[in-house]
Amino acid sequence: MKKNVEKHLTLRERILETIRDAIMSGALKPGEKVAEPELAARFGISRTPIREAFRQLESEGYLSVIPRKGALVASFSAKDVEEFYAIKSILEGYAARKACSLLSTREINKLEAINEKLREIAEEGDVRHFFKVHNSFHDLFIKGAGNEKLHDMIAQLLKKFQRLRLASLMKPGRMQLSVEEHEKIIEAFRKRDPVMAEMLVQKNAEYGGKVLIEEDTAAEEAWTSKGLDL
Repeated sequence: MKKNVEKHLTLRERILETIRDAIMSGALKPGEKVAEPELAARFGISRTPIREAFRQLESEGYLSVIPRKGALVASFSAKDVEEFYAIKSILEGYAARKACSLLSTREINKLEAINEKLREIAEEGDVRHFFKVHNSFHDLFIKGAGNEKLHDMIAQLLKKFQRLRLASLMKPGRMQLSVEEHEKIIEAFRKRDPVMAEMLVQKNAEYGGKVLIEEDTAAEEAWTSKGLDL
């Protein structure tokens, strides 16, 4: 029974990664339908596990599941990006300020160890691994704020916009810059400087949104320019 469960979980993760990769690579475009029958045939399974995967991907911001239409690749406007990162910066900044006086020396050392691991992963260029470890860095100091409701609120927000956060980290040089930003945040924690910690964490979040908005703006301008040349 246990082996069957493990096999099912592994298969489900393969389905999730297949769809995530197709969306992040641009093989599946915003608004495009993700076909259940094709996935079911590809993995040799019924549609039930596919629908379960769709629900999870919807919660992560990859898909929009619409009754009688099916699953469509979710679209995010510049306004969506701006609003998400604005809320993220405020909540995480507040968490950093509160955590500054509560984090133990051991926890700060752990943040440093995590960041060194991130440095290694950034050099390897493994964005997905970086993303997972990066999450643990932020989760440590957010939990360190000692406010469970705040932690839950941030966790729900981050899950809903997981796709945006991964897209931001995929930008050239973004992982290395993130490691450098973390170093400054750790230093603020060591100095027990809550104002500096809050400011740095907010800046970190705001920059994540900025690179996505600038890319979208550049793409729109390039498309407009191309259209005018025709």
